[in-house]
Amino acid sequence: MSKEKFQIEFLAKSSPNILYNQIATVSGLSEWFADNVNIKEDILLFTWDGEDEEAKLIARKKDQFIKFEWLELEGEGTYVEMRIVIDPLTKDLALVITDFCEPMELEESKELWKSQIDQLFQSIGA
Repeated sequence: MSKEKFQIEFLAKSSPNILYNQIATVSGLSEWFADNVNIKEDILLFTWDGEDEEAKLIARKKDQFIKFEWLELEGEGTYVEMRIVIDPLTKDLALVITDFCEPMELEESKELWKSQIDQLFQSIGA
């Protein structure tokens, strides 16, 4: 079964720089996304409960976004992107997550992201 793309948006009371440091640095990601994060060249190693997952860094742009692909799913056209978006009128800042999941796991995946982003916002006081 092919994975389904979804996006979820979270309003953030933070500066783009602070938020970017939390989503695109080893130390930031270790505070909220995984138990431990390491990087070697363009390979990110995420550890949860003693289990490792590797991802290839596809792209990133300072204060804007990070995008990576899980190595176990490489070639499937799936990725995770965390993008900082600023509304041009209101200047509200949002974090937009793009991810992929099985169609039957959509609500569960969104709930997992909500939980993770709650931890992120707690770590930066947003």
